Amino acid sequence: MSAQEWDRGGRRRQFADEARAERPDLALLCLLLGAEAIPAARADTGGPDPYGIDAAQIELDRLAGLLPYGARDARSWASVLYGLLGERCGFAGSARDYERLESSVLQEVLRRRRGLPILLSVVWIEVARRAGTPVYGVALPGHFVVGFGDPEEEVLADPFAGGVPMSDQDAQLLVAGATGGPLEPAMLVPARPLEIVLRILNNVRAWAAARPERTDVALWALELSLLLPSHPARLRYERAQLLVQRGEFLRGAAEMEAYAEIVEAVEPATAEAVRRRAHAARARLN
Repeated sequence: MSAQEWDRGGRRRQFADEARAERPDLALLCLLLGAEAIPAARADTGGPDPYGIDAAQIELDRLAGLLPYGARDARSWASVLYGLLGERCGFAGSARDYERLESSVLQEVLRRRRGLPILLSVVWIEVARRAGTPVYGVALPGHFVVGFGDPEEEVLADPFAGGVPMSDQDAQLLVAGATGGPLEPAMLVPARPLEIVLRILNNVRAWAAARPERTDVALWALELSLLLPSHPARLRYERAQLLVQRGEFLRGAAEMEAYAEIVEAVEPATAEAVRRRAHAARARLN
């Protein structure tokens, strides 16, 4: 096993352990995820912090230390975070950020101050949390935002727009634009850390799916998703398909057969179809 493979194995064990912790550390999980995306050529494996994990944690602490004192309620905290992160530091996003893998990498979002809504929301959440602010993520359809205070207060902000505090009408318009329907109370339920991480990994997989040459990215995103204690079972089949696509026919076929065993009790027809695909994958070695 190479040093790089050993390093990756260690990070993944840490990721799996943290995901199963009683209170998972959202920032650490996102940074370990980001380490998978940072090319080896950019990682100085001889240094103490080759993937920028410690430096990113320090930066989050530094930003939290810049927050002014005196905010007493949810709306005040939303305004304070907007003033620091949005106006003073320039964290925000644009349509072009959806085209960049770095927009899903917390280390890069902290460096570039640009990213997807969910990663920018992670910055808001982690900076606010370090300052003792009641804060949570809100997975609105198609657009992630943050909430402050008690969820019943519905004090929301949009980090992608620089952290501008949102009115009820703003939230309703976002949902209507994404779904064509109204804002439902269930959409405002605080997102748990592992739900946020899985959503980030889904974004990475969507980025890779649009770029067939980046099966390497799709593979590590699937493998991290499978390390989460709760994940859709179909991801195992997707990983098997991807292995076959990458020419790893035996591994892919074996994982297809393992998946068939899992679903056979409830979906026997699906299991049989998967076994046929596994047989076809093995035949490609001839």
